[in-house]
Amino acid sequence: MNEVITIGLDLAKNVFQLHGVDASGAPVIRRQLRRRQVLPFFRTLPACLIGVEACATSHYWARELQALGHEVRIMPANYVKAYVKRNKTDAADAQAICEAVTRPTMRFVGVKSAEQQSLMMLHRSRSLLIRQRTMLVNAIRAHMAELGAELGIVAPVGRRGVEALRVIIADPADEQLPALARRCLESLVATLTTVEGEVACHQRRIHAWHRSSEASRRLETIPGIGPIIATALIASVSDPAVFKSGRELAAWIGLVPKANSTGGKERLGRISKQGDPYLRWLLVAGAMSVIRHGRKTNFATRPWLADLVHRKPPKVAAVALANRIARTAWALLANGGTYQSPAPTPA
Repeated sequence: MNEVITIGLDLAKNVFQLHGVDASGAPVIRRQLRRRQVLPFFRTLPACLIGVEACATSHYWARELQALGHEVRIMPANYVKAYVKRNKTDAADAQAICEAVTRPTMRFVGVKSAEQQSLMMLHRSRSLLIRQRTMLVNAIRAHMAELGAELGIVAPVGRRGVEALRVIIADPADEQLPALARRCLESLVATLTTVEGEVACHQRRIHAWHRSSEASRRLETIPGIGPIIATALIASVSDPAVFKSGRELAAWIGLVPKANSTGGKERLGRISKQGDPYLRWLLVAGAMSVIRHGRKTNFATRPWLADLVHRKPPKVAAVALANRIARTAWALLANGGTYQSPAPTPA
């Protein structure tokens, strides 16, 4: 049997399908493996190129196979789909993966470490808790607004208003609020307090990890990037070399316009919103903070941003600035160093 140099591995929960070819591209291996057979099988093979589709377990298997000396490349599933011939089967999927992994124009996903995945889990848990906190605050506001119309309870808008409502709910001597309604609202406030404590705990863990990471601290030097955005970038971008330029990273996040061009006519629409929605939301929020701060200083170090804000709506300018922040972050991750702020421009 000729030596296998490339293998397409169709991942699954229990039954894995393999398709291996030799140097000429001729099929050499076509077989199924049970989960317990995967690592012993690849342990007996010489080092080869293994392609897998990005899925829930792809990073785990990539780390395990790399530890055995193999080169593993993860590909987005929608990029592999074009190589499937006729009907979809596990064998056809494995063959398509084996063919797609050798294409010179194929785009690959960086293999993430267990620490990166754990950090991203911390971010997702924090995001979920923040949504829960927002829902609880809205529920308290809705209940109090319904009662306020009848009982004369008025609170200002914003965070101060929520705190004022919590004071009213926590004060048993306040007779404006009926006892039955107070008990209902006290339950919501207790849950809100617990959720806020968990959010603060997650924030401290993220900041502690940020202080321990040299790359994350370097990213923080970029205006518009703080510990939350810096750690999210480190957790999402496992290897900056996967992207040829900062433009590719910005496109992967979804911060570039959607193109629909033909016949030499260039038509650019709204941002594509492909890639990572969490990173995109964070970067746009960071860009908005830079714009708000720049208005106070009259954009002393960024005259180009002042011109952009003058010509475009604030959200459009924020997306353009977020694109620039993402490209700057790629440059620091790929080349090292810290951000050097430009000298202020005289008015």
